[in-house]
Amino acid sequence: MPQAQTYSSKSILASLMVPLFIVLAMWIVFLIEFETGANFAHYGLKPRTLSGLLGIFTIPFLHGSWSHLINNSIPMLVLGWAIFKFYPTLAIKTLIWIYLMGGIWLWISGRSSYHIGASGIVYGLAAFLFLSGWLRREKRVAALSLLVAFIYGGMWWGILPVDPTISWEGHFWGGLAGVVLAFVYRKKGPQKSVYKWELEEEEDELEYLEASDDIQKVQVNGLETQPTLQGNPVKLTYSFKPTPPAEESKN
Repeated sequence: MPQAQTYSSKSILASLMVPLFIVLAMWIVFLIEFETGANFAHYGLKPRTLSGLLGIFTIPFLHGSWSHLINNSIPMLVLGWAIFKFYPTLAIKTLIWIYLMGGIWLWISGRSSYHIGASGIVYGLAAFLFLSGWLRREKRVAALSLLVAFIYGGMWWGILPVDPTISWEGHFWGGLAGVVLAFVYRKKGPQKSVYKWELEEEEDELEYLEASDDIQKVQVNGLETQPTLQGNPVKLTYSFKPTPPAEESKN
């Protein structure tokens, strides 16, 4: 019997720990830049360069402005909470693979400039949650991902090369990593959530089906039978009447 899913403030807080740590690191790095006047952009990911390999690991913690930082922080918290809440056994490895796959693909194919920001991971989480939610029939997760995508500036337009100042390649490869992982992990981790009211309906249905098996036996021409019927128990009653003798036709 599936177990009902329960929610508590403790579980919600636990699901926020890792995304909160990531966002905190993003803010600390940016505040150091802001207070010291330093520019850490050269530590970002520069495709096809040896020094740019470091950027695969540093890229999500570097941001160019307050708006850039805030626009990545909020969806990182929301989507990060969602993946740790709904897919706790897959969350860490999914996050790491999005981080590495998106960064490596960007390093191989991106434009020759410094790429910074956590939006590649954000796109990866959104794509994973959306597709994984539909594949597992967990529509609440898919709807949450879509809501975040539409609220934060129509994120999906960010995978198109419409603004030369935006790393659309980072968005694209992060999103693709999320899609790939949703398919790879589609049969792993939790499937469709089952809630208490669903279990009660299932138990009522089982009791109904068990009751419908109590079909009373009836006699038909002296032979005992037990009809197989679906629904409430039904008692069949037969009556017999002798056939009268044939009569003459009247004109």
